[in-house]
Amino acid sequence: MKVSYFPGCTLNTTGKGFDNAVRAAAAAVGLELVELPEWNCCGATFPLIVDNMLELAAPAHVLVAVRDECEGSIVTTACTTCYNVLKRTNVFMRGHEEERERINAFIEAEYDGEVEVKDIVHLLRDDVGFDAVQQKVQEPLQGLKVASYYGCMVLRPPDEVAYDDPDHPQSLDDLMAALGATPVDFPHKNECCGAYLAVKAPDVTREMVYTILRSAQAAGAEAIVTNCPLCQFNLDKQQAEIRKSRAGYQSVPVFYFSQLMGLALGLDASDYGWERHYIDARPLLRDKGFWNGTADD
Repeated sequence: MKVSYFPGCTLNTTGKGFDNAVRAAAAAVGLELVELPEWNCCGATFPLIVDNMLELAAPAHVLVAVRDECEGSIVTTACTTCYNVLKRTNVFMRGHEEERERINAFIEAEYDGEVEVKDIVHLLRDDVGFDAVQQKVQEPLQGLKVASYYGCMVLRPPDEVAYDDPDHPQSLDDLMAALGATPVDFPHKNECCGAYLAVKAPDVTREMVYTILRSAQAAGAEAIVTNCPLCQFNLDKQQAEIRKSRAGYQSVPVFYFSQLMGLALGLDASDYGWERHYIDARPLLRDKGFWNGTADD
């Protein structure tokens, strides 16, 4: 299956390991991701005041590029923020005729929402199928207890973006089970990690992150897995400060789902960005028998 792929800015820079793992894992299960030949930033946030049409021009331009440059009907992205922005822009373009005309005039195109926007996990679940993924597993992640953290961007607002139950999401858990891991359910799997508050109010984000991590650990998780680069950053980086302020706190690795998927599929994981993790995930993988390299690999 061939699908247009929008990497976005983060996965093209600091999240390149996430991107490498996504592309490799997708290819291994028969999903060919075709990167848009020309793409621009989606804007990173969906405008709260949609009267400002200029902020919708960038994501609308991406959607036009999918239709025109790739002749595609579906575009996928692994960045949940990009997914949220592109999906909500598409919904807006379909439902607001007057504003659509103004946006089209600005970007010099005629677009009314023909493209379908899917998050990569949504695509793996519904178009590839987790059963098909399971059949491709070469190195099952047996014995690894993983808590799946969904964050906000693929769940809210539910009537526009959610492809899973916003209150009790299950897609990542089901994917982890298909890879042979043991999914750990915990009550804070859909709570906000603080998102961009990390920039101006890191102390607030730190408390939000601590609540999420402790909830997962209390449920028995040995690791966290997420499909959002911003969530991964917050949950990972904040742990250094948490250790300073919370006596006895034990760090927990935070994976991208694609990293674990690549390992389970028996792929070369050397370029999955392990060195960018603030909490080194490789010791846990070695202890479980899933990593044969050295600490610096």
